[in-house]
Amino acid sequence: MNIKIPDEVIYIINILESNGYEAYAVGGCVRDSLLGKEPKDWDICTSAIPEQTIKCFEGCHIIETGLKHGTITLMLNHQPFEITTYRIDGVYSDNRRPDNVEFVRDLKEDLSRRDFTVNAMAYNPKTGIADFFDGVKDLESRIIKCVGNPNKRFQEDALRIMRAMRFASVLGFEIDGNTSKAMFDNKSLLRNIASERVAVELNKLIVGDNVKEILLKHTDIICEVIPEISLSNDTLESLINSPKDLILRLVTLFHEINSDTAKKILSRLKYDNETIKTVTELVLYYDADIIPDRKSIKRWLKKIGAERFRKLLEIKKSDKLKIILDEIIGQNQCYSLKDLAVNGIDLIDIGITEGKKIGDILNKLTDMVIDEKIENDRTILLEIAKGL
Repeated sequence: MNIKIPDEVIYIINILESNGYEAYAVGGCVRDSLLGKEPKDWDICTSAIPEQTIKCFEGCHIIETGLKHGTITLMLNHQPFEITTYRIDGVYSDNRRPDNVEFVRDLKEDLSRRDFTVNAMAYNPKTGIADFFDGVKDLESRIIKCVGNPNKRFQEDALRIMRAMRFASVLGFEIDGNTSKAMFDNKSLLRNIASERVAVELNKLIVGDNVKEILLKHTDIICEVIPEISLSNDTLESLINSPKDLILRLVTLFHEINSDTAKKILSRLKYDNETIKTVTELVLYYDADIIPDRKSIKRWLKKIGAERFRKLLEIKKSDKLKIILDEIIGQNQCYSLKDLAVNGIDLIDIGITEGKKIGDILNKLTDMVIDEKIENDRTILLEIAKGL
C-alpha cells in the first residue's frame, strides 16, 4: 500500500536513513492519507535521539520546540515538520502530559503509547505501512479504538476522551464499546484538563457530520465539562441542520439556555471576547421574530451589525429576509451612525458642543433615516439637528 508523501518528507526520511537511523511518517498524516484526505501536517518519528537529528540537519533552520519530549521542528520551504524520537512515556501525574519520557529504539514501542489505533500507524516509502495495532482494519470498519488498555490511555491523558468524540464526529466513525465504557468511567478526569484545550476539541467535535450521534451517546461526558448544557433532541437536530460554521454551531448548542449562562460557559472555556460577544448576542435573539420589511431589517442592522445579522439569518433560513438584506447592503442604505451623512464634527460646527447631546442627536437622526421619515442628506440632517 503506497502513500503519496511530500518531497520534504521524503528528503527528511532519506537524510535520517543515510545516517543510519530509522524514520517514518507517523500518526494523523498516515490516517488521513489512507482515508483519501489531504493531510494538514506531516510528522516524522525516528530512532535518532534529538541531538543526532539536529546533527543530521546541520545548517538547516531548526526550532528546538520540545527537546525534553524528543521533538524538534525542521523548517523546509517555509513549512514546519516535527521530528520526534521513538519514546515511551513516564507517569502522567496531571492526566495530560508525561512527567518524563524515555527514548527507545523500537518503533512498535513508540506506537504503543499513542491514543487510538487509527493514529498509531507509520509509513516509510521503502517498507510500507507499520501497523501493529490493526489501525487499517479499524479505519475500514470506521471505529475509534484505544491502543491497548483504554483506561490506561485516558488516565494518562484525559483530553483523549474529548479527542475520541471529536474523531468519531469528524470522521463519521463509531467508538469501540470498551473505549466508550472507559470514557464514561474516567470522565471526571476531564476536570483536570485546561479549559482552552477542552474548547479546541469541542470546536472540532460540533462541526463534524456525526455530531448528533456522538453527543447523544455521550451526553454525560459533555455535561462533565459543561454541566449547564441542555442536549434535547431539538438542539441536536438543529445542530446537524445548521451550517458547518463554528459560531453558528456554538449558538445552536447553547440556544436553549439563556445568553448570560452561555457567556459564563464560553468565558470559562477561555473563548476570545469577539466569539463570546457574537455567540451570546445570537443566543439572545435566536427565537426572535424578524419582520420581512426594509425598515425592520435596518433596525436589526443598527442593533447587531451586518455580520452578526447575516449569521442570525443563516439560523432563520429565510431567503426572503436575505433578499431584503442584500438590497439594503447593495444600495448602501443607511442603517448605522457610520452611514449617516453627518457626524459629530458637523454638529459641533453648527454650535452643538455637549458630548452626550451630540450622541443623542446622531442616534435620533439615524433612527429617522432608518424609518424613512427623512432622507440621508447632509443639508436636511443638519437643519433637523438644529431643532433637536
